[in-house]
Amino acid sequence: MAASAGPEIERLIGLLAKLPGMGPRSARRAALALLKKREQLLVPLAASLQETADKVVSCSVCGAPDTRDPCSICSDGSRDNGLICVVEEAGALWAMERSGAFRGKYHVLGGLLSALDGVGPEALRVAELAGRVKGGEAKEVVLALPATVDGQTTAHYLAERLAGSGVEITSLARGVPVGGDLDWLDDGTIVQALRARRPA
Repeated sequence: MAASAGPEIERLIGLLAKLPGMGPRSARRAALALLKKREQLLVPLAASLQETADKVVSCSVCGAPDTRDPCSICSDGSRDNGLICVVEEAGALWAMERSGAFRGKYHVLGGLLSALDGVGPEALRVAELAGRVKGGEAKEVVLALPATVDGQTTAHYLAERLAGSGVEITSLARGVPVGGDLDWLDDGTIVQALRARRPA
């Protein structure tokens, strides 16, 4: 299809279309909204994106994005160092934090094992997790991974990898629906799933 706008606008639409949940039509609508409210939306968004690109780093301890390293959660002395919650991505961490039910630390894997996509343990932050557990402070590792085939495969792999470490391995109760991601769950469901966790 021939471009219907200037190359800068088409590039904006193309980049927006790469975001999760955005297709070409949604991207065009979003681009039009940004252009229509240039001073209220487009300019502040561009500045925020640049600032985020300049300042956000991955925490060297847990892997979560933050503006400092170690991140604000890993640096929080009031949190329980003996409790590590393993999540797929930062979105799940943020969902857990919204619930207010978890007061331990986190570990962001950066994805899930997937034979179909060729994602093995070396592509994830598995070695870093094993190192944290081997460090001796951890008493329990909560596997808060999606109730999908890849999520359960990853949870099983991690449980086997950490077996013999002397650390209790638990997983969230199945108040979390099969096929569901933490980022989409309401706070009450997360709280109940966390409270009813069980050995993995």
